[in-house]
Parts: sequence; C-alpha cells; structure tokens
Amino acid sequence: MATINARAIVYPQYGEPINVIKAHSYQLPAPESLKDDQVLLQTLATPLNPSDINQIQGVYPSRPPISIDSLPGLKEPSAVCGNEGVFKVLGTGPSVSGLKPGDWCIPKKVNYGTWRSHAISPEADLLQVPNTIPLTQAATMAVNTSSAYLMLSHFVDLNKGDWFIQNGGNSQVGRCAIQIAKKKGINSISIVRDRPNLKELVDELTSLGATHVITEDDSGSKTFGKTVKQWTGGEPIKLALNCVGGKNASDMSRKLTKNGVFVTYGGMSMKPVILPTSLFIFKNLKAVGFWITEMTKQDPELREHVISEVLKLIQGGDLANIHCTLNKIVNDQVTDEQFVESFKQGLLDSKKKGKQIMVFD
Repeated sequence: MATINARAIVYPQYGEPINVIKAHSYQLPAPESLKDDQVLLQTLATPLNPSDINQIQGVYPSRPPISIDSLPGLKEPSAVCGNEGVFKVLGTGPSVSGLKPGDWCIPKKVNYGTWRSHAISPEADLLQVPNTIPLTQAATMAVNTSSAYLMLSHFVDLNKGDWFIQNGGNSQVGRCAIQIAKKKGINSISIVRDRPNLKELVDELTSLGATHVITEDDSGSKTFGKTVKQWTGGEPIKLALNCVGGKNASDMSRKLTKNGVFVTYGGMSMKPVILPTSLFIFKNLKAVGFWITEMTKQDPELREHVISEVLKLIQGGDLANIHCTLNKIVNDQVTDEQFVESFKQGLLDSKKKGKQIMVFD
C-alpha cells in the first residue's frame, strides 16, 4: 500500500523546548487508501507561539496528552507540539463531502499538534478557510487575530469614537487590535517599549491605524495623563488590554474611566499585575482574564463565528499581512536532525527577532 512520509516535532517529557523536542518520522496512508471521513493534510504553515513553548515546559493549563498513540510508530509516549496552523487537503475518504483536494483548513480543536508535515483528521475536526488569503494570516488567525477581535467585542460595548488602551502594542495581538479598532472607528492608545528605532515603530503602527503610540515611560509619567485627556477630548477610556504586567500594567490601569474594564491576556514581563486599590473603590474597576482556549472550548460555535468575522476583515483588506519571519522546510529534502534543528533555531529566534512561522514547501 502506498504511503506518505511524514515528520512531526514531539516531546516525551516536559522541559525547555530546546532540550526536549525531537523529530519523529512516520507513515500515513496515501490519498487512495483513506477511509470513511478521513482527510489527509499537508501542513502549509505553523507559527511558534508562546503558548506552544509553555505547553512543552508543562506550565500551560491546556496540554496535549503524552501518549504512545499520539502518532504511528512512536517508541515512547510523546505529545505533538503546536496549536495553530493552516493545512492543505491532499485527499479525502469516501464519506467526506465538504472538503476536496487543494482546499485549505485549520483545526477546530485545541492541542491539535500542528508542528508536523502531514496529518490525518476526521472532517468534523476541520474548518475550511479560503485558499486565496495570505498564508501567514491563515496560519495565525485562530489565536492572535481572534484574540484581538474577541477582546475588543466581548467585555465592553465599544462604539465608533470610543477609546481603548493597550500595552504590548507591537505584539501580533496588539497590531491586530489596532487594525480591527480602526475598521470599527475605535480610537487606540498603544504602549510600547522605548528603543533606538522608536520613530520607525511609531510610524509603522500609525500606518496600521494606531491613533496614538506612547512609550512605557510616557505612560508612567505623572504629567502625561493631561496629554492623554487632551487627545481623548475628555472622552472615557473604557477598556485596557494587558499582556505585559508589572509597573507597565499598573500605569496603564490609571488611564481607565469609571467602570472601566482591565483585561489581562498575557504576562510577558513575568511580573505580577498589581492594580491600585483606589481604582477598585472609587472607579469600580473591573479586572478580568482572557484565555481564548477556554472560551472557545466552552463555546465551539463562538470560535467559528469569530473566524468568520476575521476572514471578512482579511478579505476586505482591513488586516495587513503579519509582521514575522518565515522559516522554510522541504520535508523530503532534510534529515530528522535537520528537521528538529530548524524548529530549535526558530524557537531561539522568536526570543530576539519576533514572530517565527515554519513554512512547509
């Protein structure tokens, strides 16, 4: 029987990704051998997300099982890395009706294991997306873009002319939030770290639709609050999106209006979120957490709805292609060692060079 040569990045135990990830080669049935509702997939692109790293470290609340059944031919229980990515359909079983070869799709479920060259899935576990959108947007829409969309719509009823503030303005979620807000006519204040090329970054974020971009030092200045009030014309800032924590988060919280909502979805500084007591007492501040994995797990239809809305933005030209580095892999031209080394290098680069996406040719 004809087969497909496939590879995946797996980990048999928790630890630092560079130390524990391995390449595993395995065989999958060729398209003509697929049964029932099986769909044979080729990975097109998969990002290396912070949550993927946390899963491998064993500190992320939602993790794939470490099991001997994760992939064919495993010699020890292992989990397949990766939660997000886009795939191309290579073949379908006889009972598949909604997908055909050449279609693109993304996983409906979390902990899918996207760091692999090929996969077989039931049709019901896949969500078709247009194969005409940019590859990098298709690969990242389920987490970063969807998170930005949900946080701007789920917690506060933001209307045209309203204001929100966020730290991590240069992050992928931050960039998406800027663009989604612009489309809706919502004003934004984005906080970024100071850097030698600050003007270049400010110009870039402004071109995406940022109303104002400020540094952490600006946000922490006791006098800068007057400038913010001048910008907003006294209009309230209803929502704050926090992915940093520490002093940055505390300073940002002070910009919120009475009954404002402070949403935390990350902690890049690795420092706790400490909010002034006075904001809770005198401004009735509401502080909440956001975790898209749990939200969409509890409401699978919400995931599909958000993806649908995000696709409209992408197809309408309202979301610029994402800021990232592409790392190409030709699966049938590399060894297992080269395969895993490409992922290790991508993980190292993600710490210093920003978003990394693995692309399979």
